[in-house]
Amino acid sequence: MEVKDSNGTILNEGDSVQVIKDLKVKGSSITLKRGKVFKSIHLTSKNEEVECREGKSTLVLKTCFLKKA
Repeated sequence: MEVKDSNGTILNEGDSVQVIKDLKVKGSSITLKRGKVFKSIHLTSKNEEVECREGKSTLVLKTCFLKKA
């Protein structure tokens, strides 16, 4: 299974990614600003989603809003 970012670059386990658009997090008052970098991503069973750590919480982000950093 290949996981690709918004530019078509293949993402691997442990890569760093950058948010390309301001995103509102459902169920929270947090807004992820454009340019936010997440280090050490975790791939999920779905090829359009990755898991990222934000403090103590884990966020699942769609790859169409990410680019490899």
